Amino acid sequence: MNAQIDFETARRQMLGQQVRAWEVFDERVLAVLEETPREHFVPAAFRELAFADMEIPLGHGQVMMAPKIEGRLLQALAVEPTDRVLEIGTGSGYLTACLARLGDRVRSVEYYQDFVEAARSKLAQLSIDAEVETADATTLQYGAEFDAIAVTGSVPELDERFVRMLRPGGRLFIIVGRPPVMEARLIRMHENGRYSEDSLFETLITPLINAERPEPFVL
Repeated sequence: MNAQIDFETARRQMLGQQVRAWEVFDERVLAVLEETPREHFVPAAFRELAFADMEIPLGHGQVMMAPKIEGRLLQALAVEPTDRVLEIGTGSGYLTACLARLGDRVRSVEYYQDFVEAARSKLAQLSIDAEVETADATTLQYGAEFDAIAVTGSVPELDERFVRMLRPGGRLFIIVGRPPVMEARLIRMHENGRYSEDSLFETLITPLINAERPEPFVL
């Protein structure tokens, strides 16, 4: 049997049995998930599991989100073709590719240099334009310049530094909490400089690198 046919069948099953089943109905999101070759971004050892309902190991203790979580993230952010997007945690580069196809300009930051290099290569092979750079997300100093921000690792508490990077009307997807309970939230920045939060769903994902720093030792 042709391997490509297997991937196409698995892709359709992913969309129907996982993504739509998790209430992702936005046609632009479904189209980009269908058109972006997820198998291109999965490590070779796990390529046959590219469309499975599971997290996929990437190395350094990091994982690729399950497809249904990626779908809910993309739907919640409602990225428009004119939007400037920030991704915190490039990982495999797959979500970067999806965001780039939905928005205008995408900047993605990643802690691990080897992830950055691999993502840049895979994105270039698909002629997808996104800026990927190495950085510790907890030290970023961007201003209010993004319409949509996706944080792909969990944080113990909402970090308002990410909120302050939003333009008026901007949206932030972030997962907040500690095991065994984490909550996906959508933060909206309003024109008056205040923001509101909506709870989306409960999940568990890998923490963002350095998001939870140990308390300083005091004698």
